[in-house]
Amino acid sequence: MQALPTTLCYLNGEYTPVNEAKVSVLDRGFIFGDGIYDVVPVYDRKLFRWPQHLARLERSLASVRIPNPHTADEWLARCRRLVAEQPAAHQMVYIQVTRGVAARDHVMPADLVPTVFMMANPMKPPGEAQLRDGVTCISARDFRWERADIKSTSLLGNVLARQMSADVGATETVLFRDGLLTEASSSNVWVVHHGSVVGAPKSQHVLEGIRYELIRELCEAEGIAFSLRPVAEAEVRGADELLLSSASKEVLPVTRLDGEVVGEGKPGPVFARLHAAYQRAKAAQCI
Repeated sequence: MQALPTTLCYLNGEYTPVNEAKVSVLDRGFIFGDGIYDVVPVYDRKLFRWPQHLARLERSLASVRIPNPHTADEWLARCRRLVAEQPAAHQMVYIQVTRGVAARDHVMPADLVPTVFMMANPMKPPGEAQLRDGVTCISARDFRWERADIKSTSLLGNVLARQMSADVGATETVLFRDGLLTEASSSNVWVVHHGSVVGAPKSQHVLEGIRYELIRELCEAEGIAFSLRPVAEAEVRGADELLLSSASKEVLPVTRLDGEVVGEGKPGPVFARLHAAYQRAKAAQCI
């Protein structure tokens, strides 16, 4: 069995080693996946784009009707305490809030105390080979539920989609719904045509990743055309460049999709510019 971390986590008002933290078997997060989460990148012990992550956490809580259990200052203080406990300089802070503990019933009980769990783990950034050569992806029909815009802990669909690519040694599974691009199992997807970056429009089928707005900002700063609109599967397969973005992947080039070469089969110039701009943003947008 894999050894569990011994670093401190936060659980319902207490800091305790992760391997000793416990929640009730009747917690609705365990029974129903009735909860939300967020993941905040940390560079040199500073939180990256914290206000945007906090805003998304608040949107997710409101979407599933869980009361926000902490103030903005309390969330930030808890994040910083966990970051300070980790030996790694670059980390990922995981935040999870479930509806709380109650007898099993689909109906949302009133006045429950939410369960709050937080931990920090070392970050595994993209490797040099991935940045130099790009990564391989496969594609699949988007079979997840209709509310992918909520950052819910109910991630079985995403887990199954990601396992499909893991089974064949690929980095991600790019998803299509009714012939249109949505996202990947745990990343947003960007298509480059003639130097312009295009992404799927914000909808209930797409999680608005923190990098959604960041990619727009970086494109604007770099003078790269950017738009959100329906993207046909054929456009993805015929892209000059294909990019993934997420908290852990940052911006990552895809050079093969379903065994076929993307563009020229190597990371392209738009990726190079966005990757460099992303590194500059990391230095400027951490607190």
